[in-house]
Amino acid sequence: MQPEKAPVDPNAKVPSYSWYALGVLVLVYVLNFIDRQILSILANDIKADLGVADDYLGFLYGTAFAVFYALFGIPLGKLADSWKRVRLMAVGLTLWSAMTALSGFAKNAGTLTAARIGVGVGEATASPSAYSLISDWFPARLRATALAIYSSGLYIGGGISIWIGALVVENWNAAYPDGGPLGLAGWQAAFLSVGIPGLLLALWVMTLREPVRGAIDGMPTPENPHPFKGFVEELLQVIPPFTLLGAARRGMGALAINVVAAIGFGALAMGLSRLTAGATSSLVPGVADQWLFLGVGYYAVFSWAVALRSRDLPTFRLTWGSPAFMTVVLGYGTVAFMSYAASYWGAPYAERNLGAAKTELGWLLGMPAALAGFLGVILGGRMADFLLERFPNGRVMVILFGLVVSIPPVVVAYTTDSLPVFYIASFLAQMISASALGAAAASSQALVLPRMRGMATAIFFLSTTLIGLGIGPFLAGYVSAVSEGGLSTGMLTTLSVAPIGLVMLLLALKLVPAAGSSVVERAREAGEAV
Repeated sequence: MQPEKAPVDPNAKVPSYSWYALGVLVLVYVLNFIDRQILSILANDIKADLGVADDYLGFLYGTAFAVFYALFGIPLGKLADSWKRVRLMAVGLTLWSAMTALSGFAKNAGTLTAARIGVGVGEATASPSAYSLISDWFPARLRATALAIYSSGLYIGGGISIWIGALVVENWNAAYPDGGPLGLAGWQAAFLSVGIPGLLLALWVMTLREPVRGAIDGMPTPENPHPFKGFVEELLQVIPPFTLLGAARRGMGALAINVVAAIGFGALAMGLSRLTAGATSSLVPGVADQWLFLGVGYYAVFSWAVALRSRDLPTFRLTWGSPAFMTVVLGYGTVAFMSYAASYWGAPYAERNLGAAKTELGWLLGMPAALAGFLGVILGGRMADFLLERFPNGRVMVILFGLVVSIPPVVVAYTTDSLPVFYIASFLAQMISASALGAAAASSQALVLPRMRGMATAIFFLSTTLIGLGIGPFLAGYVSAVSEGGLSTGMLTTLSVAPIGLVMLLLALKLVPAAGSSVVERAREAGEAV
């Protein structure tokens, strides 16, 4: 039962410890994206050594990571709502760092895929924990700014990863042209160099103090006496084939719906595999794996969402059942669709098509990308807070800006023959698309109760991963592999989702104000004791 809302001072000064803790979380997110994004600068080396094509590289970066990141994000989001968030983040950081290091010993595509899956599971702990912690460290008036600062780690880490990867690969290959210690190539050494430091950072994270959940909003929530019960329940509801057991526990009707859904998603995955099979030169089943993984992912999410409705109706009504919430997360998902593709394929494209050297890409693409993302997400977060004070849908305006205005520089970047123009256009595209993230994250958090923030974050990241990361990079790589236009045509193809995002965000402009002002009332109507 939720306690009565206590009065709070909306203008109270934020303790310095909150800013310190936020700084530590930014470091975690920087490393998160270094480990995730370093694959970009290593893509061409992996392609040459393992004999794979662009469709597999897109699958490896996107779907192999995204499906498990998204699926485990659901039970781990629940755990973030019930257990010690600091402890959860430290455990996850240890896991994904170890799996990144393990990638350095991969000798074939199968091992690399397995390690990538492990990275996805580990990283699924980070943002549900961080978003919930930040929402308890910062008042509502600064939440978008704080979340934007945290999110800057995405762009800093992504940019630094290109610089680090280029530095390690070129120096390692120069020192060991025939393979270094343990027979490792430069790209393998790069994975080790960014994976091992995370094990040390996990110890630092463990020193952070856990805030009282909901206290800053005047709604302190007592600790859950059985924090892992909900986690196990969510795990059973979202991980096939246990989803069948979870459905059966709700009755034969629920089981029948679940079985029909499993058959439907399976048939769709098989159909897409056959439709796209044989069109590329991959020496590994990248296309088939892409649709198999996505089919499992979408079926699992369907199973979980249906189960959530029967087990926690208030959370379902404020997330899946809220048109305002869904238009925000789906609208931002299209921004992620384009930006993930661009951030991954930018370095391989410049290296192949424009003749850029790896070290040059580190300094002129990676580091500026870090600056662009940092500037974009911080300025976007501040603008979102500024506009929110004047318009109830002010944050959605910033998301819309990030979608529409980022399109022209992407077109310029992937049609120009000039390397300097490519660098400038990539900088602008990164900065503009980054401006939407803090606003989207804060909007999703504002549409739920404090106890639901971890779950809301997990659902938010379902869109950015299963739509943005899971399809965007693969689509660009697949089109590159089957078309004469290569990566240029592949990247331009990703812009086809922009009209869908535009429709979603125009709807959000109308829906979010009313939904934001009626969170407590709608939760109470669904049975929440508030």
